[in-house]
Amino acid sequence: MSLASVVSQVLDGRRIGPEDALLLHREAPLATLAFLADEVRRRKHPEGVVTYIVDRNLNPTNVCVTDCGFCAFYASPKDEEKGYVLDRETIYRKVQETVDVGGVQILLQGGHHPRLGVEWFEELLADLKARWPDLHLHAMSPPEIEHLSRVSRTTTREVLRRLQEAGMDSMPGGGAEILVDRVRDRIAPRKTDAATWLRIMEEAHELGMRTTATMMFGHVETVAERIEHLARVREVQDRTGGFTAFIDWTFQPGGNPLGEELLASGWTPATHAEYFRTTAVARVFLDNFDNLQASFVTQGRDAAAISLRMGCNDFGSAMLEENVVSAAGCHELVALEDIESAIRGAGFVPRRRNQRYEIVDERGPHPTPDELEAAPLPLATA
Repeated sequence: MSLASVVSQVLDGRRIGPEDALLLHREAPLATLAFLADEVRRRKHPEGVVTYIVDRNLNPTNVCVTDCGFCAFYASPKDEEKGYVLDRETIYRKVQETVDVGGVQILLQGGHHPRLGVEWFEELLADLKARWPDLHLHAMSPPEIEHLSRVSRTTTREVLRRLQEAGMDSMPGGGAEILVDRVRDRIAPRKTDAATWLRIMEEAHELGMRTTATMMFGHVETVAERIEHLARVREVQDRTGGFTAFIDWTFQPGGNPLGEELLASGWTPATHAEYFRTTAVARVFLDNFDNLQASFVTQGRDAAAISLRMGCNDFGSAMLEENVVSAAGCHELVALEDIESAIRGAGFVPRRRNQRYEIVDERGPHPTPDELEAAPLPLATA
């Protein structure tokens, strides 16, 4: 298969295979990838709107037993100085702050605490739903679900069912990293394996829960393993249709053992160009995903704005709080005005959304003529 034939395949709207995606990543000029990804984005979202959500990343605990080499956020169970479990009043205050500024969602994730079982999280979710019934709880992740199943000695499906009944609306795609066990054994040997992560996602979809899929790349994986990751989530999406979006970001080496080890070996972090290349290939390959989300928290506002021309149709979350990647040295939390300015600068019209990618913006779902004139969409050219 030649590069030209793969490009023609994409432009004809035909599905490409893993070998084709690998060829694009390795050989296609970045301008070609950008053109292809932008064309796929335009087909799926011709209205010229880029969305974002207002929420908060709330971490009930940072105590964790998985000891992942890439994490600078967690505390071991023995670290009484760094470790914490938030009390309910602190959680209530953080949630109310979010609601007060128009937040529509709480992203609830944390460490794998050895003594907090499914009952603790059931009570928390039910409590939050009783106080804020309209607030969307985007909660837990597959590794957390597996951990709770072990602590509470039940199945992962039962954990999901109980949490859903308590108020869990959807599940984030955290803990995916790279869905290849060679890589996982290297960077997170005590964490959920690839097959289990995928199985738990399918169980959530079977229960009617929507989820997201993620990928953290740019550490010890190969490009072929990135494509294998994309192929595995695409296969699940073919079966269930349960993923709302795909989000990828680059590994952040600050303050964690893996980063220190790699930097000492002469390794260099992934560049913006590598992020653009991988994201564009993901947009072309994941033909059954409607939405691709930019990662401005790790890439910065300007690079995230460029990624809107690399296939992304969503700017992500205007988070009130973020603790995990900021612990690794990233502190790119930007104001709503800056997010909207970045979206307009890329040639799109900004709108707020919810987790289901429904527009919840008072300006309505469709761009006005004045908005389209102020942020005209450049015509795609070969």
